[in-house]
Amino acid sequence: MLAASVGYAAVNATVKELGGDLPPVVITFARAAFGVIALLPVLLVRGFGIFRTSRPGLHMLRVCGSFGNLTLGFYALSHAPLATATALSFTQPLFMILLAAFVLGEVVRWRRGLATVAGFFGVVVMLGPSGLALNLAALAGLGAAASQAVAYGVIRHRSAEDGALTILAWFTAGLLVLSAPLAIMFWKTPHGVQWLYLVFIGLTLTAVQFRIIKAFRHAEATVVNPVDYVRLIFSAVLGYFLFEEIPTIWTIVGAAMIVAATLYILFREARLSKGA
Repeated sequence: MLAASVGYAAVNATVKELGGDLPPVVITFARAAFGVIALLPVLLVRGFGIFRTSRPGLHMLRVCGSFGNLTLGFYALSHAPLATATALSFTQPLFMILLAAFVLGEVVRWRRGLATVAGFFGVVVMLGPSGLALNLAALAGLGAAASQAVAYGVIRHRSAEDGALTILAWFTAGLLVLSAPLAIMFWKTPHGVQWLYLVFIGLTLTAVQFRIIKAFRHAEATVVNPVDYVRLIFSAVLGYFLFEEIPTIWTIVGAAMIVAATLYILFREARLSKGA
């Protein structure tokens, strides 16, 4: 998970460099295309049997969630400070609580409910003084986190039965098919070093996805998820040195509130699960 977090931070900085010139959906398509190329050796060895699963519908749901996460997340990275966009992505556990309560009909007790409210209040604290509160970039960042909640829910549900390579194959191929029509509509041809950036994004995110799936397969969420918060530190450092972005005190306070709320939810759910 630590390797995934470092990779994610590097990719986010690369997307920010590209985002001012290439539409987000084109970057998403390139990410999928180069991801498929990276998986070709595995497909040649394993064949199409790698796609064998008892729940294809869930995998397609994951693909839709990941498409929203990537496209909206790329837009947020292109138009908001790197640390802010990264902090918004960590609201994903808050959206998982909302999904559990309003979609799955699960009972959410008052402690997790208050933690969820506190986490979203952290978003208000972080965005309000920055002028991003009603900005499309902030809304895109929150939409990306909500989409990621759907995708992560499927990963946690299927990782033990299907395995990392099957989940990754469904995701990469499905993302390519889903993003292709929109990429054609909004196509803008990359030039020069942009092709190298796109190759780096595609290959690195494929490796990152594999690392995340393996992490969830071999360790509990209480071990895996907290490590990912290191990404905030890497993103802040990259934002400072590459884009001269200095996080404000409100960004730091709001991000800390989001991290505290999501960590509380994580450990609370783990305790309730063990109790059951």
